Amino acid sequence: MKLYFAPGACSLAAHIVIEEAGVPHTLERVDLASHKTEHGEDYTKINPKGYVPALALDNGALLSEVAVVLQYLSDQRKDRRLMAEFGSLARYQQMEWLSFISTELHKQFSPLFRPDTSEAVKQQQLKLLGRRFDYISEALGRHPYLTGAEFTAPDAYLFTVLGWTDYLKMDMTSWPRLGEYRARIAQRPAVQKTLKSEGLLK
Repeated sequence: MKLYFAPGACSLAAHIVIEEAGVPHTLERVDLASHKTEHGEDYTKINPKGYVPALALDNGALLSEVAVVLQYLSDQRKDRRLMAEFGSLARYQQMEWLSFISTELHKQFSPLFRPDTSEAVKQQQLKLLGRRFDYISEALGRHPYLTGAEFTAPDAYLFTVLGWTDYLKMDMTSWPRLGEYRARIAQRPAVQKTLKSEGLLK
């Protein structure tokens, strides 16, 4: 299978999980500004949505949407315990976190990346994100990872999205627990390997 990614984008979560799972794969970088792959292909012909991640399967099928890609990759190596078994309460709790991160965190960052966003809207988004950070920080006070004592796929997604606070130079001093969480995940060998591969870590 092939993972289409852009450094530091939400595809980083899929890149981390594919490394954590040890699933054989190839990588292809996408320039999101030009919509060209590193081999010069028109990415919109591969994924009409135009964004990453996209996972090209060996049978010719294509999966997109990070929450779905993370689950598919995790299910390829169930022994790695990156997602719980289908039908279990633990699985639904992990899916709940994936949905929350996608809709209530990930998408709330979008206006902050747009140069035409007004200052008033930016301040509104920062306040909203602050409330989300409060909620996540409280959850992490109960256990080291989102759903318990073990790292799972939702943690890869949250780690990725929290990384955008550095790019946007957001003041995160009010949420020290989130900084500790990020540092803990960053030390994982698969995460180190992925960050280096994407040029995000020297």
